[in-house]
Amino acid sequence: MQEIATGVYVGNFNSRIREYLWRRVQETMGAGEASMCFAARNELGYDFLTENASRSVIDYDGLPLIFIPKETSVASDLPKGFSTASKMHRAHIAGSAIKKRKPTRYVVIDIETDGKDAKRNHILEIGAIRCEEGKETRFAALIAYDTVPSNITKLTGITVALLQKEGQDEKKVVTAFREFIGEDVLVGYHISFDIEFLRQAFKKYGLGYLKNKTYDLLHVVKKEQLFQNNYKLETSLQSYGINEKVPHRALGDAELIKCLAEKLNKF
Repeated sequence: MQEIATGVYVGNFNSRIREYLWRRVQETMGAGEASMCFAARNELGYDFLTENASRSVIDYDGLPLIFIPKETSVASDLPKGFSTASKMHRAHIAGSAIKKRKPTRYVVIDIETDGKDAKRNHILEIGAIRCEEGKETRFAALIAYDTVPSNITKLTGITVALLQKEGQDEKKVVTAFREFIGEDVLVGYHISFDIEFLRQAFKKYGLGYLKNKTYDLLHVVKKEQLFQNNYKLETSLQSYGINEKVPHRALGDAELIKCLAEKLNKF
């Protein structure tokens, strides 16, 4: 299924799977509200279900209709102005807008690894760019390691010989990177992947828990480009007119992610 808007999922599957998904929604939604619409053989061509909603579905001579309960309050009896809850909601929205402003100082990060499991695989390379009021500072380091899977070498060009020649001690690199990012905001593309590996590395060397605020540009792209063919970094770059090949090297990828960040409307 595709999440075309927050909390709105669209997909195409058979009735058995649909019924199973609806049961799962009912079991896990708690006090939330859910609605589901699907194709059906009736005069409308579709049917729908609701759960925990004030509106409900009723059958009217074979037509599924929405029943809207009559309001019990009389408009003239309601107090004028906004309610306390409404005022608090508006204040929350205003506060959120301030919080979501683009940070003036942030660090774009990217890592290369020898696999996808942060608990079993290793970081091979770290790249980062600190951006602050037009000034940029870069961090790039390979980590010495004695094996590199062939598929990783094919993708990144990183070989055992390169790591043995230019790689540094893992603890030294991770410690230096910890100092480099400080408490700055971290920006990345599918950044949860990078963060999980970094947290494992920090934990391994007693460098504390990674508490930096993060921005994932992947989420922003999904909101701005709803019908993009896929959300690989290279595809997203092309959507914003950045026709560069992704090198799959930490600092090179970080450079492209920084360019993408500058193009996004909601970052």
